[in-house]
Amino acid sequence: MAPVATETNGTTTTNGVSKAPVKANVLFNPFYSPDTTGDVNDTDYKYAKYKPRFPDVHWEPLDGNLPVTDRAQFADPEKKALFAAASKIQHLTPAIGTELSGIDLRQLTNAQKDELALLVAERGVVFFRDQEITIEEQLELARHFGPLHKHATTPVPRQPGLEEVHIVYNDGTRRPDPSAFSKIELWHSDVSYELQPPSTTSLKLITGPPYGGDTLWSSGYALYSSFSPGFQKYLEGLTAVHSAVAQADGARAAGLTVRREPVESVHPVVRVHPVTGYKSIYVNPGFTRRIVGLPKAESDAILQLLFSQIADNPDFQVRFHWEVNSIAFWDNRIVTHSATFDFFPHVRHALRATPHGERPTAVADYEAATGKAARLRDEWARLGVAPGEPEPSAAAAGRPVRGYND
Repeated sequence: MAPVATETNGTTTTNGVSKAPVKANVLFNPFYSPDTTGDVNDTDYKYAKYKPRFPDVHWEPLDGNLPVTDRAQFADPEKKALFAAASKIQHLTPAIGTELSGIDLRQLTNAQKDELALLVAERGVVFFRDQEITIEEQLELARHFGPLHKHATTPVPRQPGLEEVHIVYNDGTRRPDPSAFSKIELWHSDVSYELQPPSTTSLKLITGPPYGGDTLWSSGYALYSSFSPGFQKYLEGLTAVHSAVAQADGARAAGLTVRREPVESVHPVVRVHPVTGYKSIYVNPGFTRRIVGLPKAESDAILQLLFSQIADNPDFQVRFHWEVNSIAFWDNRIVTHSATFDFFPHVRHALRATPHGERPTAVADYEAATGKAARLRDEWARLGVAPGEPEPSAAAAGRPVRGYND
């Protein structure tokens, strides 16, 4: 005779034998549930004043009416002042990423700051090493690019007066549980759920592991440009929901105060950078939940395609190995990023300054407002080759188009 199971008030009874309910494990997802433990043995730690705290305060909601002036519009397109100060200019991939050497960020003129904003808007992310800039100086530089964002759930430094600083901190007290998240989930554009998501954001590493702990960025310009013209046009007509709810729920589950109530905002799937005029995919696995007005199966399929290309296509990506006093500037409007969690049990500690940008602008709205056509930012397009066309010299010579070999 087969066993007979019944359930009453959460208790399962099989053939008259009661069993207590099995409780699900509480999983630690570092993206949504911040670690509140931390290494308490930090009396000798140089940057203890910048370790995380979670203040029990409440902030007013953001209304989406912050005045923003994009400084890149004032920059010399050739960036002569910025490049003249550099001892080396190294583009890291064709699609994304540039490293500048020999520049002290504390000494930048306003003209050089504007040119930096334009370079970041064009290249997605720009790196500097050996920077002695303090967090106060980093915040002041960030204010040149826009009003600063204060995060509703993530930690701020112990030192008072630095509520505009976002702390990135991990140590050996708690290891992220890979059963709580997939790596694709961790790709994101910072707080994209805000009405005015960030623009030229900076992160400086102050303590790092001896190896590991890299960050990857993926170009939304390159992703958009990789699709067929018909699919590009289809995507341009779509909007998507970006949600702060999971992040707020994760904070509450950790017993923390949510300092500003979570919001959900609708943004275009393809946005246009206000200065470069380039089109960029603007969805991310961390915060984008669904495409408005589509059947769920269609929405899920499109988002899965976009998410997988963000995370898996190396032609759109650059990977940066941090050193202490390295700093990265990236444009959250046109790139997504993800950190590696391969450095446990070492300490990885960084400080972020996050200026607000404008409300995301759809292609049709940009073109109506400016009278200009939004453009592709694509290396093939620069060479006059449409996506999917063969390499020009091979086609002209009548040679067969070969596959890729490595």
